[in-house]
Amino acid sequence: MIPLMKNAFLNEYKTKQALAEFIMKTPRLSMDNKCHEFERDFAAFQGRSDAVLFNSGSSANLAMLQVLKNIGKLESGDKIGFSGLTWSTNVMPIIQLGMEPVPVDCDPKTLNVMSHTLYGRLHSTDLQALFITNALGFTGDLDRIKQICDEKRIILIEDNCESLGTELHTGKAGNFGIASSFSFFVAHHMSTIEGGMVCTDNKEIAEMLRIVRANGWDRNLTAIQQLKWRKEFNIQSEFDAKYTFYDLGFNLRPTEITGFIGLYQLKFLEENIIKRENNYIMLEAILRDNPDLIQLDRTHLKRLSSFAYPVLCRTPKLREKYIFQFSGAGVEIRPMIAGNIQNQPFYTKHVQNTFDLPGTDFIHNCGFYCGNYPELSESDLETLSSCLRER
Repeated sequence: MIPLMKNAFLNEYKTKQALAEFIMKTPRLSMDNKCHEFERDFAAFQGRSDAVLFNSGSSANLAMLQVLKNIGKLESGDKIGFSGLTWSTNVMPIIQLGMEPVPVDCDPKTLNVMSHTLYGRLHSTDLQALFITNALGFTGDLDRIKQICDEKRIILIEDNCESLGTELHTGKAGNFGIASSFSFFVAHHMSTIEGGMVCTDNKEIAEMLRIVRANGWDRNLTAIQQLKWRKEFNIQSEFDAKYTFYDLGFNLRPTEITGFIGLYQLKFLEENIIKRENNYIMLEAILRDNPDLIQLDRTHLKRLSSFAYPVLCRTPKLREKYIFQFSGAGVEIRPMIAGNIQNQPFYTKHVQNTFDLPGTDFIHNCGFYCGNYPELSESDLETLSSCLRER
């Protein structure tokens, strides 16, 4: 059996041993110094000025949209574009916060929204924001997409949960939007069991993220920021400030366990990315010789931080054939994320308008993926290579 992910952590034994020692010694397990240290180091890795840690990547998505409403950049009823091939919790917050979701088609050659598919949607629909998903380690032409959004005053935010470490020739994935989310769930590039992050260079957004994360209060702000909020609302004492709530928020806080594991796993991330890319390149060479399968375009990428290995067949019938080959060889596989999200039960219940998404439908009907991670052995890679060969 080749599972989607073999271990919860990189260097699992050492990580669990270090975690056990930390739990026994630390005086506090609720959010504290380790969370702040992880935020600092992750921001440095990503190359952004601020990082705010959450209890999951989905919570990070929810918080980003709530923040944009709280600071007046978005309003109820605004049309929010999103990638047609995405995860449920990219779209649900749009609906939950009273805005209108508008899908943008994805190009099968890259699995992602491209500038030309964005232009296609903008011909018929104005957008106030675009919440783009960088799917399965790949991205669209984010530099061009950002340029379009800047020209048309569309707020760009990124879900980079599946593409941590991927780089375009013009910058890192996750650094093109005003804010971007990351996930540290066990099946992702690095694991804190559960956990997520938002990165941004916008100080107002970073400040509001910390308010939204913690019930709407100011406890995790700097002393200067606290003074500003308390002065604005005439909060006279530290006693009253303890239970003063300044704007809409949730309890999305992580624990010190999240912070500790994140710091520990961050040490192995670079090696992890290198191994994932090497695995992908090796398997890509096999796939290239199979006329049944479509080679994805990554020419716009400088570095591919492969989340998984996507297999895109030329027809749905061929997909059935290769699903049988992979499953028969003991390889665990999954659909291409949630496919065309408009077909999901929650979407048909809560959203009336639907759009034609031929590229996304093709990806859904003709594709699937299997795991790609550093622990894949030579035997595992040979099994995957065999499954990719024409028979």
